Amino acid sequence: MSVMGTPASTIDHGATLLAIYDDAVTEVFAYLRARCGNRALAEDLTADTFLAAVGQIRRGRVDHVTTAWLIGIARHKLVDEWRRAARRPRPERLDDDHVTHDPTVDGADVWDSVLEQHLVSAVMDQLGPHHRSALALRYLDGLPVPMVAAHLGRTVEATEALLVRARRRFRTVYEQQQGGVS
Repeated sequence: MSVMGTPASTIDHGATLLAIYDDAVTEVFAYLRARCGNRALAEDLTADTFLAAVGQIRRGRVDHVTTAWLIGIARHKLVDEWRRAARRPRPERLDDDHVTHDPTVDGADVWDSVLEQHLVSAVMDQLGPHHRSALALRYLDGLPVPMVAAHLGRTVEATEALLVRARRRFRTVYEQQQGGVS
């Protein structure tokens, strides 16, 4: 929801944020939950996202209040969290209670899909924050490499190299997990 064609000075962005909050909070939380794998962390980052949104509105830095804008703020909060995690001496192991699945998928074996989601999530949890963040931004969010580089504060070339290493590491851990699942 955005207010288009109205001069910014006459728009009450705070009221707009309140109007979309109920729908947006669910989407922002789902976005974060799917990427960080930890319910408590996703809840914290969702709260941080809305606090940052209110701050930007108060400072007059907002053109349009939309769910997509809030997701953009959430993405930045998540990248910040990944950066903090990368500086920790030892990455935390995230919980894996976050699988969501639509059981109405036409003709698909629902359990195979759920098991695959669990496996991919477990593999992502075992990756370092730098690999996890690069892969999530590139493949879960579908961002092009230059945007991934901008989010991570790296050059495009360094990001491409990071993605190569991250994919290689993902494949290695995935194959190890597959061996343990059989």
